[in-house]
Amino acid sequence: MNRKKLQKLTETLTKNCKHFNKFEVKCLINFFYNLVGDVTERQGVVIGLDRNAFRNILHVTFGMTDDMIMDRVFRGFDKDNDGCVSVSEWIVGLSLFLRGTLEEKMKYCFEVFDLNGDGFISKEEMFHMLKNSLLKQPSEEDPDEGIKDLVEITLKKMDHDHDGKLSFSDYEQAVREETLLLEAFGPCLPDPKVKKDITFTGQ
Repeated sequence: MNRKKLQKLTETLTKNCKHFNKFEVKCLINFFYNLVGDVTERQGVVIGLDRNAFRNILHVTFGMTDDMIMDRVFRGFDKDNDGCVSVSEWIVGLSLFLRGTLEEKMKYCFEVFDLNGDGFISKEEMFHMLKNSLLKQPSEEDPDEGIKDLVEITLKKMDHDHDGKLSFSDYEQAVREETLLLEAFGPCLPDPKVKKDITFTGQ
């Protein structure tokens, strides 16, 4: 990408991005194109990170291991659902991912956990996510029973209107009371230690 194009893209993306300054946006654009590789931009060809490349970054850079959650994070970044994360989706996504406000993170986490996109986190969705994210203990007779108990405990703590599922307002109220519940159903945000490691070269 030539300098003029990079400058224009940097300026456009900096305007749309709340949490990064111009220098950081430029670094992240360069990082993006290093990840995508030297793809010559052809007219009409979308250049971006496909699901596998993106999951690899989540795994290697952010230490994520849960397949279901990584797929949901990919969907969270891929706003236009075209199967790849474009450079603007990358910048906007990372802005929230690394520096989002609590409000932004709650909305994002809720979308990740709402597997079928119906606006609620159901018992079944909680069960699937917890089953994936908890370590299996070899001694347990029926690990599913323990997870079902955990779902019930979670519902008791978070389901404020007692309708057997979590709406966004249930989730938001619970997280505001106890911020540790933000990632109650699996790690979908980067570890704070990892965030410190992602330094912007040249700063």
